[in-house]
Amino acid sequence: MAAGEAVPYSKTGGLADVVGALPGALAALGHDVRVFLPYYAATRKSGTKVKETGVTVSVPMRGVPVEALILERRNGPGARVYFVRNDTYYDRDGLYQGPDGDYPDTAERFMFFSRAVVAAIQALQLQPDVVHCHDWQTGLVPALARGSSNGTPIIQAATVFTIHNMAFQGQFWHFDMEMTGLPWSTFTPEGIEFYGKINMLKAGIVYADVINAVSRRYSREIQAEELGSGLDGVLRARRNDVFGILNGVDYEHWNPATDPFIAATYGPDDMAGKKRCRQDLLAEFGLKVPDKVPVLGMVGRLTDQKGLDILTEELSDIIKLDTCFVLLGTGAPEYHEQLEKLARRHPGRIGVRLGFDNGLAHKIEAGCDMFLMPSRFEPCGLNQMYSLRYGTVPIVRATGGLDDTIAEFDPLSSAGNGFKFVTYSGRALLACVRKAVRLFGDKRAWSRLVANGMKCDFSWASSARRYVELYRTALKRHAAHLPAR
Repeated sequence: MAAGEAVPYSKTGGLADVVGALPGALAALGHDVRVFLPYYAATRKSGTKVKETGVTVSVPMRGVPVEALILERRNGPGARVYFVRNDTYYDRDGLYQGPDGDYPDTAERFMFFSRAVVAAIQALQLQPDVVHCHDWQTGLVPALARGSSNGTPIIQAATVFTIHNMAFQGQFWHFDMEMTGLPWSTFTPEGIEFYGKINMLKAGIVYADVINAVSRRYSREIQAEELGSGLDGVLRARRNDVFGILNGVDYEHWNPATDPFIAATYGPDDMAGKKRCRQDLLAEFGLKVPDKVPVLGMVGRLTDQKGLDILTEELSDIIKLDTCFVLLGTGAPEYHEQLEKLARRHPGRIGVRLGFDNGLAHKIEAGCDMFLMPSRFEPCGLNQMYSLRYGTVPIVRATGGLDDTIAEFDPLSSAGNGFKFVTYSGRALLACVRKAVRLFGDKRAWSRLVANGMKCDFSWASSARRYVELYRTALKRHAAHLPAR
């Protein structure tokens, strides 16, 4: 497995959570899993103990050999983890960006990483059945694995490519082609070329044996123009090779019965602790509201993708429904300003914390009655699954993994685990919140809804078994010697 980040070694988003959890879940099923990651400054600062493998790989970059040490994590549980160490490329404060945005050598850093992974697999004499690559940072690996001078692939393994977010594609000018290690014959519309640029995400889509997205709904959405980000036609051409497996949840870290960050633990058989968590959360934000007022929460990046445009448009009207709202996140400066302005306009009813605080994120999940995720698009989403386990009812837009995991509650049958709306608009969000607030007043129905959510199981064990099935499919496709695309 190869990826640009993984907890607990490095993280910018949900990709790190997936790559941090899936290998261990596969190992628990009896599989031998090795993970390749860059050795960042964040990895060094995390306290991860590493040892040298004795292997150094050398990759020609613009005709100059560039070396990397291959390190290995010492005494860790589950999968074995290897790190590609080149301090010039990776010993920086940010994984992908500095204070002024993307690093100017981003292309070089991850073209090198993909090539170093392939070289390390060979140098370590690994013989994998499957090489599983995640997102654009490793998109060249499937293409490199196929390359050879005599028709025999460099790596005798099936390749799987997982798309975590189509919006990030790793596009770079064609003058960087030499650094990919691929022949110019691959720089075509049928290969890695995309409107005159190198597209590393496209490379993974074109050359992997199978492609996977992080939810069933998202695997279909990215084959349509609206969410295909220009590559929908490429995916449609391979539609029989495109699959969708929902991400799992690490219930060891997200469990209200054992969570060390919350004011009181609780579970489906004893919910008394949730009331204490609500009181603690309100105190954290300096808010005071009666028990009959539902507390709504949100945690995440403050961007259009997450629905901040329609949320800020309707937040005042949401508060007028006699609600309270707390938010933790960081993102676009214009949303920072709008949210702080709304908090001043509604003192005692809106609490905003700009930044990220893992402990507070847990407190919001435990202390809220409802959790908002009005995303424009959402490949998978994790917070709605955390919320269900914490007895906090999700209110989501029906897109991607949100649609796959949340079923609209039906008061007549008592089936369902949340609320969702389809049209991406502030009015639709407001109407959905109004419906939820109305049900909140019916304590018996609300208790049934909460209980439904807490019974849901989105553990990694289930998702890992589906990945094993996907790997077997990839092996069959690989063995069939599909023609090069």
